[in-house]
Amino acid sequence: MAGHSQWANRKHRKARQDAKKGKIYSMMAKKIAVAAREGGGDPETNSALRMAIDEAKALGVPNDNIDRAIKRGTGELEGAQYEEMTYEGYGPGGTAILLEILTDNRNRTAAEIRHLFSKHGGNLGEAGCVAWMFQRKGQVIVESDGLTEEDLFLSAAEAGAEDLIELEDGFAVITPPSELEQVRSGLIEEGYEIKHAKFIFTTDNQIEVTDKEAERLLKFLDALEDHDDVQEIHANFEVREEDLARFVG
Repeated sequence: MAGHSQWANRKHRKARQDAKKGKIYSMMAKKIAVAAREGGGDPETNSALRMAIDEAKALGVPNDNIDRAIKRGTGELEGAQYEEMTYEGYGPGGTAILLEILTDNRNRTAAEIRHLFSKHGGNLGEAGCVAWMFQRKGQVIVESDGLTEEDLFLSAAEAGAEDLIELEDGFAVITPPSELEQVRSGLIEEGYEIKHAKFIFTTDNQIEVTDKEAERLLKFLDALEDHDDVQEIHANFEVREEDLARFVG
């Protein structure tokens, strides 16, 4: 069963996240504000907001930041109005790239993202050019804490999950989009420790990128991740450990 397509080796991504807490705080504040604006400021009745809050807490975002983001979303505090967008294109090695964006200026963001694609040897495409390669899924991250795959598999399947992926520090339970909340709630009722739940994109169309193309691609993805409006990066590639180690090192 295929793993999800968010781009990076986990150790590499975590190291970058630890070094870029300001970017993470800003990214999650936007996500929380949009969820609060669209569904209200009560996480008990707004599942999108609850998931965004859980994700923010898992990433270490302070409660004060979360509270301010909710108030910006509900209009209690002034703040920019963000809109959700997706951009699609191809990166080095023919890799399909799908970006989830939150922006308060779509013209500025489009120009900047197009520039990044061009600068790193990619091409920003039209809507739908790569989206057909990806499927939207739900993902619930479960703390391991001595938990075995066999223990979790049965509970996840009974709750409605369709896949289970072992991570370095836990498990990713993959669900149909419509079953995400049901699976999350079911696992909580069974006593499992949930870090967060959210929607992701998966793909079965993986391609291997090696050597110089792998290095170019990873630099490009890092540049995208640095952009303030980029929320999530999805791509359909695999990189050998030796290529990744050379890039990180």
